[in-house]
Amino acid sequence: MKIILRQNVERLGQRGDIVTVKDGFARNYLIPRKLALVATPGNLRAFQEEKKQLDVRENKDRRLAEQLAKKLKSVSITATVAVGEEDRVFGSVTAQTISGLLKEKGYEIDKKKILLEEPIKALGVYTVPLKLHHDVEGKVKVWVVKE
Repeated sequence: MKIILRQNVERLGQRGDIVTVKDGFARNYLIPRKLALVATPGNLRAFQEEKKQLDVRENKDRRLAEQLAKKLKSVSITATVAVGEEDRVFGSVTAQTISGLLKEKGYEIDKKKILLEEPIKALGVYTVPLKLHHDVEGKVKVWVVKE
């Protein structure tokens, strides 16, 4: 069965590709989850119109993310942590902590968009990357200081 992909599907194709898959896979998985349409001339025209609208929305989201990235470049947040002997940090600074500190400054950034490989467990200054859009990455400076 030939189908038109409405979204990127891993190991199958990108949005807008026309691919051939087994009938059961299309009927039982792709079409009910709104990941694909049956490749008919009418659906092809409808998808082209849908794609135009998605592209406009995508460009708007990208522009907003780029503007936010420029603003965040100059933002610096301070996380105060309790320390013990020899400046050993109790606990750590996590993505959720950084998200809360950014919210206090007026920036709504979801903790899932904060790209910390592992929680920060030492005092210092860190540059933390943020995934604002699938093409746009921002950075914010985090100061970890003792109470």
